[in-house]
Amino acid sequence: MLSRPLVRTMALAALRCMTAASVWVAVLPGAEDDPVRVHKVVLFSSGVGYFEHDGSITGNATCELNFKTEQLDDLLKSLVLEDLNGGHVGTVEYPSLDPIAKTLASFEVDISGNPSLADLLAQLRGAEVVAVRGVDTFTGTVLGIESHVVALSDKNDRTEQVWDVNLLTDGTVRQLHLGELSSLTFTDKKLQDELAKALGALSQARNQDKKPIQIHFEGQGQREVRVGYVIETPVWKTSYRLILPDAAGGKGQLQGWAIVENQTDEDWTGISLSLVSGRPISFIENLSQPLYVPRPVVEPELFASLRPQNYGGGMAAQDGARLGERKTALRDSDASDMLEAAAAPAAAPAPNAAYYAAVGSAQPMDVTRSIQAAAQADQLGGVTSFTVPSVTLPRQRSAMLPIVTSSVALEAVSIFNVQALANHPLVGALITNTTGNTLLQGPVTVLDAKGYRGDATIDNLPPGDHRLISFAIDIPVKADATSQNSERTIASGSIIDGILQLSVKLVSTQVYQFDNGAADDRMIVIEHPLNVGWDLTDTAAPFEKTATVYRWKVPVAAGKSVDFAVKEQQIQSERYAILDMDLPSIDVYLKDGAIAQKVKDALGKAAAMRTELATIQRGIDDHKTDLANIDQDQNRIRQNMQTVQRNSQLYERLESKLNAQETDVETKQKELDDLQTSLEAKRQELNDYLSHLNLQ
Repeated sequence: MLSRPLVRTMALAALRCMTAASVWVAVLPGAEDDPVRVHKVVLFSSGVGYFEHDGSITGNATCELNFKTEQLDDLLKSLVLEDLNGGHVGTVEYPSLDPIAKTLASFEVDISGNPSLADLLAQLRGAEVVAVRGVDTFTGTVLGIESHVVALSDKNDRTEQVWDVNLLTDGTVRQLHLGELSSLTFTDKKLQDELAKALGALSQARNQDKKPIQIHFEGQGQREVRVGYVIETPVWKTSYRLILPDAAGGKGQLQGWAIVENQTDEDWTGISLSLVSGRPISFIENLSQPLYVPRPVVEPELFASLRPQNYGGGMAAQDGARLGERKTALRDSDASDMLEAAAAPAAAPAPNAAYYAAVGSAQPMDVTRSIQAAAQADQLGGVTSFTVPSVTLPRQRSAMLPIVTSSVALEAVSIFNVQALANHPLVGALITNTTGNTLLQGPVTVLDAKGYRGDATIDNLPPGDHRLISFAIDIPVKADATSQNSERTIASGSIIDGILQLSVKLVSTQVYQFDNGAADDRMIVIEHPLNVGWDLTDTAAPFEKTATVYRWKVPVAAGKSVDFAVKEQQIQSERYAILDMDLPSIDVYLKDGAIAQKVKDALGKAAAMRTELATIQRGIDDHKTDLANIDQDQNRIRQNMQTVQRNSQLYERLESKLNAQETDVETKQKELDDLQTSLEAKRQELNDYLSHLNLQ
């Protein structure tokens, strides 16, 4: 066991080796004289952020930045550096992420596994040491370590194991108890350095969460330097406040707040903060972890064998298409008349004095009066960047920043989707983004002059585009979507190479019923599922279509009821081999008016030939039945003949009957053969007729 004086001596030796190793001036971030501080942050909605530091340095300098271990891969992938005024960038150093056991094993002194002094000296046999015991000093070479058991001076007969080091001093072997030594010094400078490096690696490995990155700049005089990198950051979020207009047709007021978090270990003081609504592609690649390529073991030819190969599966490339949005006007005359005749949805009534008295306020709160956007918006390649020129935010703190204060065009609507709510539409609005900026997705709190109306969410909204939002249940308006009907009719029929090909039209009708029990009119937006392979028929064109739904606007006057039918059709192709069709099925198609007459005539002729085949087949079946009955009766007669005398009258009678049946068998067998021949001929005739039959 190491004594405390010995531990102090070894630690001081290691410290002396480490402090003498560097000639660079290291400036730690966060220190008062740190020349390189963050001045620009750009946050993206894909979960990464670009950070830029700048500052002044003099001469050769090393700037040290601390990062979390999981940030190293992003840093090594994205780090950009600039040394102005004639300087240049040297190396960038960072601690190895090799497993500590592997790192320690690489040193001449292996201190992995927390070795005892005895274990350490056992590794260093042959090393020269200076051992101090009391006032005595011994200089010698380590021969080895041995242990023995000694009895303790107590009444319990206990023992303990003690360790001795054997030193060769001037040709004499001395045995020293390790527990009695006050210090042990290695005289080999190289061995001291190895031990110091191993202890340094062990010290660095203790702080797994923080890794220092040392950036070397080389040059003369005072210079400006810049450091930029991309690391993972919390996704910046947005929340909105939508204030509905007091009068119909007015514009709403939209406030947008950005929610940002400073999860770095550095305070942001007066930085330029940009919030980008785009989603750049970003990924993590393992660059910080040392990678070792497994190498094959080459065996002698006598023992070599082929190892099983593992081949990865492939995926066939496929083309896909997405349905885009299409905005069309209602073409149905009845629906167009309804749209023109219906009044615009009434605005919410203005609040009165009784309302404000009830809520304890003399006048309504104007939530738009004191809020001004702190960000300047710029369009960058189809995305919007909101830049706040000066932001101060301490480390590990979050903030809300106003980035949008603008009016937006909106239309009051009620939205019905049977999958969202089966009996009522939802109160909502059709918002058009007239802010000129891309609005990121986020929650929307809807208010009007009376106060809170509800919550909604909005998807990413480019400039000029529009979105639906819903924030309450429209209880006065009842909805019913239970009326459904489906039809199946034959559109056309043809015969190609003996195959009856039918074009079948499937028609599905969904009727939406609305009963407006409110005192004002409603504009109902119906969302109907878009079924792939089905087309609208005899239905007004929707005002827009998404990848999953059609949308119609249907006005419903106050106190009135309206039905709106959505009819869809699908054309399917069905194929039947006429040779295998049964006669009742053929008869059904002969009576269908959608099939051309020439196709019916061909089917009729085929049906007649099938009737002949069926008649012949029945004759064959009857003959086979008769032959089976005769054979069964003959077996009975032969059994009876074995039980009577051969010359008796009964025997002669049975024999005569058996002979007559044999004649009948021969006749029926010949008739059966003729029927089989006729059946094959008729079947071939039908097959030849159908194989050359092509009628459209």
